[in-house]
Amino acid sequence: MRIVWDGDSFTVRDVIARMKKRPAYTTVMTTLDRLFKKGLLARDEDGTAFVYRAAMSRDDYHQAVVEEAIGGLLAGATGPVLAAFVDTAAKLDEDNLRRLERLIAQRRRGKGAGK
Repeated sequence: MRIVWDGDSFTVRDVIARMKKRPAYTTVMTTLDRLFKKGLLARDEDGTAFVYRAAMSRDDYHQAVVEEAIGGLLAGATGPVLAAFVDTAAKLDEDNLRRLERLIAQRRRGKGAGK
């Protein structure tokens, strides 16, 4: 996906050209098709080839992954999961705590405004 997000649109050959190791054409073609079927890529036909592009931004993808992973965990044990999330965020970068506080405040204001 890094290659996908670094460009606008691309073909299988474009992806292979951007890779350090050169996998088989069919390997890349199959991978891109699977990513398309999962909704991560969009594609258009251009003659006999498909031209792919990202179906979502990197940020949207990361948010979707986190929502899916944490959503299931929160259903069973909210306290420990939230505590672990805050601890991990703080260990990675202390500024994350300020970011979390700001996001929580924005969410509360948004809900109070009828959103």
